Amino acid sequence: MKHHDLVEFIRNVGIEGARYIEENIDEQYSALVYLSERVDPETFLNLVVRNALVAYQLTSRGEKYWWEFAEYFSKNPNSNMESFLSSCRGNMKYTPTKLSRLRKLEGYSFGLEFYEDMTSLMNTLENILNTTGKTVYFAVKMYGYGARILSKRFIPYPMSIPIPVDSRITKITEALNERDPLRFWNEISYLTSVPPLHIDSILWPLLSGDRNIISKYLSKFTPPRTLLSLVNS
Repeated sequence: MKHHDLVEFIRNVGIEGARYIEENIDEQYSALVYLSERVDPETFLNLVVRNALVAYQLTSRGEKYWWEFAEYFSKNPNSNMESFLSSCRGNMKYTPTKLSRLRKLEGYSFGLEFYEDMTSLMNTLENILNTTGKTVYFAVKMYGYGARILSKRFIPYPMSIPIPVDSRITKITEALNERDPLRFWNEISYLTSVPPLHIDSILWPLLSGDRNIISKYLSKFTPPRTLLSLVNS
């Protein structure tokens, strides 16, 4: 494996290190903790899944957007995603397409029953939406955050759910001179025994552009030079 240092880094961080990053460094997780204390559990998980499925082509950084989402529904617990999208600043593109996607989810509920079988959640969302890809994988990841917060139990993500290939993951993959992100990160996952969604957590904060997030990360972990070179690029 030509990226031996990357494999070693991710292997050493491991699932427990990824969990630490998620719960102590990822602002998206912090935003969900905040929201979970202010809305009822069923509403909370359903909002998390729906928001994740439309959280693409954002007009603000993901961390900021999820705080905007959490603060909106904390103040407006009886509102809905359509009202949120009509007023939010962090998600202003392709609104008709996103509303159409949300309409397909009407009548569906995503409770804690999926937490022990998150692959089933992925399959369910793919069937409802008749699509697959990064937003579905990301929705499973955010559902996992929400279910962990509510149940106070940590269940690792399944190895079978791929990494959501967004702009940050694409940038890292290109810097490593790899052409197929899904295949590459699946291989890294296999070699390290770290599920792709947890690998996403290990990588994503490095390109947050937020000095506080990056500082917290680097005080705990020492990424290989290849990844460090991207932090300020």
